[in-house]
Amino acid sequence: MNRVCLFTVVRLTVNAGSSSRTMSGKSKGSSSKGSSKTAKDKGVAATTAAVVQGPVFVEPKSGNVLIKILAKPGSKFNGITGIEDEGVGVQIAAPPIDGEANTELVKYLAKLLDLRKSDVSLDRGSKSRQKTIVLEKGCRTPDQVLEIFRREATQNT
Repeated sequence: MNRVCLFTVVRLTVNAGSSSRTMSGKSKGSSSKGSSKTAKDKGVAATTAAVVQGPVFVEPKSGNVLIKILAKPGSKFNGITGIEDEGVGVQIAAPPIDGEANTELVKYLAKLLDLRKSDVSLDRGSKSRQKTIVLEKGCRTPDQVLEIFRREATQNT
């Protein structure tokens, strides 16, 4: 059996005074073999990476609010189990069969956030416990979403 491992390497560029250095310590002018990114592209990557903090954040390109979810299907009831940097723990009262848990997750979040179901959609992770939910632009701010999740998490404990 052959195994293939793929890794994505992210480099952040830090500007300090007149010299610019990467987090690995190489100067900005040095390049890696096979790297076709320009210094301008690296700066954009660093800016984008800085925006993503915590499980709820705004996507820079579209302005939509993204929520990282750690789903726990097959629970007795729906609820928020915890809020961590990796994602918001959500227990779902539906089995992970034929997308039932995904449908229930979208319905639950729409009801919890007082939004239409059409404003809440599953972006990534349809067959994974790690999911990304998208809230349409202008529906809620990340701070509002986190406050609602915190309030719900304390009620479930």
